[in-house]
Amino acid sequence: MSMKDFDLEELQHLDLAEMGNWPIAAKGIVALLLALLVGFLSYTLMVSDKITQLDSEEARELELRDTYRVKYAQAVNLELYKQQMEEMEKTFSFLLKQLPATHETPGLLDDITYAGTSSGLTFLKINWLPEVEQEFYTELPIKIDVVGDYHQFGNFVSEVAKLPRIVSLHDFSVSMDKDERLTFNVVAKTYRYKETK
Repeated sequence: MSMKDFDLEELQHLDLAEMGNWPIAAKGIVALLLALLVGFLSYTLMVSDKITQLDSEEARELELRDTYRVKYAQAVNLELYKQQMEEMEKTFSFLLKQLPATHETPGLLDDITYAGTSSGLTFLKINWLPEVEQEFYTELPIKIDVVGDYHQFGNFVSEVAKLPRIVSLHDFSVSMDKDERLTFNVVAKTYRYKETK
C-alpha cells in the first residue's frame, strides 16, 4: 500500500495489538512521532542542563582568565612593587624622624624662640594650645605673637622652615598695635605620630 492508497479513515480502525500489519505510512508516522518524542525528552532531560552548565562554565572561564591576567601582571611587576615598598618605608621612616618625640616637644619651643630672637623679633606671647587628635597623628599647635618688621617676619619664617623637626605655620596675620608697631600672629603646628597598637 502506497501513500496514495492510504486513507485517513483507516487510522480509526488501526489496532495497537496488530501494529505489525499496519500500513507502512502509519508505521512511518508512529516511528517519526516516537523519534520526535525521544529527541525532545532526551534534550529536555539530558542536554538542556548541560548547555546551561556549559554557558556558566564559559562565563567562569572568562572571569578566571581576567583574574589570571591581573595576577600575572602583578607577578611580573613584583620586584618593582617590592622596590617601591622599600622606598616608601625609607621615606616614611625619614619623615617620622622629623616629627618630635614626646620628650622633644619642650625643646621645640626653645628652637622657635631662638629662631625668632635671632631674627630680631620681640616675643609678646608663645604658648601651647590644646592638642588636636587626628586619625594617624596628633597636632601640637603653638600660638605665637611677635613684634618686628616685615623682613624680620620673613627671616623668622625661613628659620622655622630650617628646623630639624617638621613645623608648619598657619592662620597668620600682620597688624599694627597701639604703639604703631607691626605684630605678627601665627599658629605653628608640629605633629606627633600615633603608634598603632
